[in-house]
Amino acid sequence: MDQKALTLHEQAAQLIMTGISANGMTSAERSVARDQKPGGLLLMGSGGSLAHTRTATAAASTAATVKGIRPLIAADQEGGQIQRLKGAGFDRIPAATVQGTWTAAKLTSRATGWGSQLKQAGVNLDLAPVADVVPASQRSTNEPIGKLDRGFSSSPSVVGQHAAAFVRGMAAAGVATSVKHFPGLGRVRGNTDFSSGVVDTVTVRGDSDLAGFAAGIRAGSELVMVSTVTYTKIDPANRAVFSPTIIQGMLRTDLRYSGVVITDDVGAAAEVASVPAGDRATRFVAAGGDIVITAKASLTSVMVNALARKAQQDKQFAALLQASVRRVLTLKQKHGLVSCS
Repeated sequence: MDQKALTLHEQAAQLIMTGISANGMTSAERSVARDQKPGGLLLMGSGGSLAHTRTATAAASTAATVKGIRPLIAADQEGGQIQRLKGAGFDRIPAATVQGTWTAAKLTSRATGWGSQLKQAGVNLDLAPVADVVPASQRSTNEPIGKLDRGFSSSPSVVGQHAAAFVRGMAAAGVATSVKHFPGLGRVRGNTDFSSGVVDTVTVRGDSDLAGFAAGIRAGSELVMVSTVTYTKIDPANRAVFSPTIIQGMLRTDLRYSGVVITDDVGAAAEVASVPAGDRATRFVAAGGDIVITAKASLTSVMVNALARKAQQDKQFAALLQASVRRVLTLKQKHGLVSCS
C-alpha cells in the first residue's frame, strides 16, 4: 500500500478512532464514518447478539473504507464489569481478578475463544489487557482499576504473565490487542473519564510496575494505550498522552516498542475537557503517538482538520504524522485490512 495514494486529509483521518454505537451507527455517526473515513471505529454501548454485531460492524466498515483501506474495529472486551459485547454468542468473560488466578495456559486458551467470537463479529482489535498494577492496599480507593476488578494482580510479575497470556490468546484468534494504560493507572485515585486533575506522584521512569507492559509488548501486543494522567516524577508538565518523555523516551526507547501507540479516550473524558479538541490530537501526534480515540463522533472532523492543518504548516510535524500513518497501515496490512487496487 502506497500511503502517497491518500490525500493529507485521508492520512490524518487514519489516525482517528471514532466512537460508534455497537448496536448499529446512528445517522450522525454514519455521516461521520462516510464523510471523514476515520481509520478506526470503537464500539460503544452494549450492542446486541454476535450476529447483530456482525451486521453492524460490516456496515460501519463499508462506510469508513477509503481506497481499499478498511478501519480497525475495536471493543473494550476485558471481562467482568468492562465487557462491551455480551449479547447472545458472546461468552461472559470473568473479571481480571479471576483471570489472574488462572494458569497462563488456561488464560491463553480462553482468550483464544473470546477472540474468535470477536473476530466472527467483525471486531479486529480488543482494547485489552489491563497491565496496570494496583497495590493491594489501594484496591478499594483506586477508581479506574482496583474498584472495578480490572487488575490481574498486585504483583507486577503475575500481571506480566497474564497480560502476555491474554495477548497470545487473542493473537491466535487473529485479533490485535492493546496493553493499557501506560505507564499505569494503579497508583491514582480518580478515573480520568469522570475526573480531571488526576495525578500519579509515585511512578518513576524504569519503575518495576511497568513489568506488565514490557511482558505484553514482548508477547506481541500490537498497540499500547497511553493514559491521560500526569506523572509528576516523570513529566510534571504534561499528561502522559502529550508527553514525549513518556511516549518517545519510556515506550519507544526504554521498552524498544515500535508498534502503534493509541490514546485512552480523549473525546468525552473529563481529564482533557479543558484542552481544545484539535490540540488533543496534534499534541499526541507531536509527542510521538499514533491513534487518537474520540468517544464523541462529533469531534472527528475537528481532530482530522487540526492534524492536516498542522502538517501543512509544520514540516517536522508532517514527518511525524506520516510515520504514524505508516505504522497504522502496517498494522492494517498484517490484519488483511488493506487491499491494494
